[in-house]
Amino acid sequence: MARETVKFDVQNHLKTRAERIAYLEAVLEDGDPGLIAAALGDIARAIGPSKFARETGLSRETIYKALKPGGNPTLDTVSKSVKALGLRLSLTAV
Repeated sequence: MARETVKFDVQNHLKTRAERIAYLEAVLEDGDPGLIAAALGDIARAIGPSKFARETGLSRETIYKALKPGGNPTLDTVSKSVKALGLRLSLTAV
């Protein structure tokens, strides 16, 4: 019996606030700025770009441009994005 192959889409796994936070925490552990931008973009798409834009105060264009794989968001964009998720940026000594 043949199995149907289904393309993985991370957005299907980012439905709750807890799932979004866990995803972002995992990406932050890697520390790659491009991955962080892409993860925020994945979360924005899971929420809905228009809704995410309203919640962040950013334009949809900024979200699409800065929060894509290889994107280079400003600290302001990252800060507004995490704040919209109910989070805040902080530093921890290593």
